[in-house]
Amino acid sequence: MTGRRQRAGFALFALVLAGCGAAPDEAVRGTPGFVQGFYGGVAADEPRAVLVGRDILTAGGNAVDAAAGVYFALSVTLPSSAGLAGGGTCVVYDHRSNRTEALDFLARPTAAVPAGSDRPTAIPGNPRGFFVLHAKYGQLRWEQVVAPAENLARFGIPVSRAFSRDLTGYAGALAAEPATRRLLAADGGGLVKEGDFLRQAELAGILGRLRSQGPGELYVGQTARALVTATAAAGGSLSLEDLRAYAPIWRDTVRLPFGNEIAHFAPPPAAAGAVAAEMWAQLAETGRYRGNDLALRAHAVAESAMRAYADRGQWMAPDGSSRVPLAELTASVRVSQMMAGWRDDRHTPAAELKPPPVDRPEAAGATAFVAVDRTGSAVACAVTLNNLFGTGRVAEGTGMLLAARPDDGGRGAISLGPVLVINENSKEFRFAAAASGGETAPTALVQVGMAAMAAQMPLEQAVAQPRLHHRGVPDLAYYEQSMDRGVLDGLLARGYSIAPTHSLGLVNAIYCPLGLPTKPDSCAVANDPRGAGLAASADR
Repeated sequence: MTGRRQRAGFALFALVLAGCGAAPDEAVRGTPGFVQGFYGGVAADEPRAVLVGRDILTAGGNAVDAAAGVYFALSVTLPSSAGLAGGGTCVVYDHRSNRTEALDFLARPTAAVPAGSDRPTAIPGNPRGFFVLHAKYGQLRWEQVVAPAENLARFGIPVSRAFSRDLTGYAGALAAEPATRRLLAADGGGLVKEGDFLRQAELAGILGRLRSQGPGELYVGQTARALVTATAAAGGSLSLEDLRAYAPIWRDTVRLPFGNEIAHFAPPPAAAGAVAAEMWAQLAETGRYRGNDLALRAHAVAESAMRAYADRGQWMAPDGSSRVPLAELTASVRVSQMMAGWRDDRHTPAAELKPPPVDRPEAAGATAFVAVDRTGSAVACAVTLNNLFGTGRVAEGTGMLLAARPDDGGRGAISLGPVLVINENSKEFRFAAAASGGETAPTALVQVGMAAMAAQMPLEQAVAQPRLHHRGVPDLAYYEQSMDRGVLDGLLARGYSIAPTHSLGLVNAIYCPLGLPTKPDSCAVANDPRGAGLAASADR
């Protein structure tokens, strides 16, 4: 990109964020840098999206504005997981109303799969989802949160390390699809790599329509008809009726008392939220994570994870929804049943659990992010194409990678499940986390949350500490290779079979131990060092 084109892009970004024709005081309020001192924080898996969220917060936007801006930027900078054709879930806390709720905008299956559809697709949820979230809780104008992403797509970006990592291992399959190859082509041949320039003019056009007309055009307008035609040509299964009927759903969270706070987990069918809640409930019940015995902590994490996954096989329906009421998932009687036979000195073999864990594959293609503003309002989100790169095919003329239709073979959203922890009595935000990594996402999220909130570990250390994962099938505790030898010896002495692995999940988190908005100086924002993202916040 030339210096002139860069300056033009950033000038347009600032102009739209400020608002054309606004009164002078409104123009100042909508300009990055308007907020001085503490403005909040944001963390995500791709750096440019974080900078968009930071600028929205400093322009006077709230956490929802920032989250929406981050998402749309990710649809450009990390389309492998955050493309417009995908879906997701967010947990949102509004400080003014002291209300926490979840929004389900998952990429759901189409009503039918027509003959000749060799790569069935899902119904896009992200555009309507973030529009609904913003319409209820946003503060800036809709155009102001979408425009930065439009400019990134129109004027181009260097490929980030985060996106380049996703391309590794998939380049051959993606290059075999002509439309996908054209979308991701490098100037010198092959697909783009880290640092290569990527311009997405067709995606910019779609984002421009979303900015100026809202998401209706993508669901019922001319763009919807073009999307259906292009999806069919790409072997997909989308219809106009699917698009028209799609609606995000506001849901109650899975609530779990934790000291003076309430932990709010995303509810099923984002099933990882309930798995994390059941793990959290067991660890809080035993109190074992609060002590200094690291081997006992690791044992407690492994046992609670195995038992939560075993219980998931009982409550989870094939589509990820729950067969039991949300309040029952973390009720004391159910937690006690899950913990039957728990011993501090011995691993309970998975086969002895009643019932034992059930094997189910889970795709790891997702990305997650968190945002909080200076008032203490907060958002934690996770989005997915139901598979990394979705179907691997592009709807020509839109620049959109198509989301895969959910199925029992691992494609879907059951590994999504962000969390917020709120003190509802004092109206204070405490903690936000969102994780990705397929089946390892809930165990990674819980280990960060418990390390920060129960063991009082500094947030960056809590995010960086080595992790464990155990889902019962196979009966094997996986550990990151930097795990302390004494911890591993403690697991072996308790009868575990253990195996090393490179990385277990990615977590983005924000923690304000003394509460926000009361004590902003206590807040920390952390991005997972296992990835290539960024965390941004203001120092007072």
